[in-house]
Amino acid sequence: MPEVFRKRQPGPLSATEAAGLRWLAAAGGVAVCPVLDVGPEHLVLERVVEVGATPAAAERFGRDLQRTHAAGAERFGAGPPGVGRAWIATLDLPLSDAPVAWGEFYAELRLRPYVRAARDAGLLSGDDAQVLDAVCARLADGAVPGADATPARLHGDLWSGNVLWSADGAVVIDPAAHGGHPETDLAMLALFGLPHLERVLDAYAEAAALAPGWRRRVPLHQLHPLLVHTVLFGGGYAGQAVRAARETLAL
Repeated sequence: MPEVFRKRQPGPLSATEAAGLRWLAAAGGVAVCPVLDVGPEHLVLERVVEVGATPAAAERFGRDLQRTHAAGAERFGAGPPGVGRAWIATLDLPLSDAPVAWGEFYAELRLRPYVRAARDAGLLSGDDAQVLDAVCARLADGAVPGADATPARLHGDLWSGNVLWSADGAVVIDPAAHGGHPETDLAMLALFGLPHLERVLDAYAEAAALAPGWRRRVPLHQLHPLLVHTVLFGGGYAGQAVRAARETLAL
């Protein structure tokens, strides 16, 4: 019998997390922590026995992540099958029932809700919120380069803590899975650092060429997680988000 990891959390969060893990696993790409049971107040996962990351495992992770992204999604903002409400950490993660361009989706469902929440909580000044609103306006107008991707199957919360390294390679946990831009997962990997990140990125790009200028768009794709962290934790995340917004406006 495998060792297990039991998470105590409300049933809706558990059901959504389990659906996200299964949707990612169905892509046949990056390895996903197996779901063993979902209950009203818990989620039971197979425990991952962690080892140190290696360059070879990082390269395989890059190739596998590209395969997961390539499995696609019905539209930007589509959740896993059967999921009508999603979360990132403890915050609502808005989904979409209608097909829209990526720029409109990212502006209206990934940035504006968290800008409003941060401003209402006094975590963003009016001037800072205006900078972020300007990014949203450019996105909605389709004026930001690199916004013409097709919907990818995203993990959605792919920071380094959600990538575990086992003897068989990388295993992902705790997704906020949805249809989005593939560069978003890559940018989040860079936000808090990942072992052998350049190996991951190079292997990903070898599997499928990344759009020209993708590195310059990293701040754009980090805006959503930075705003989420601003709402959850405050601190210096608001300043980081505003700096990323100014870099985006300079594209």
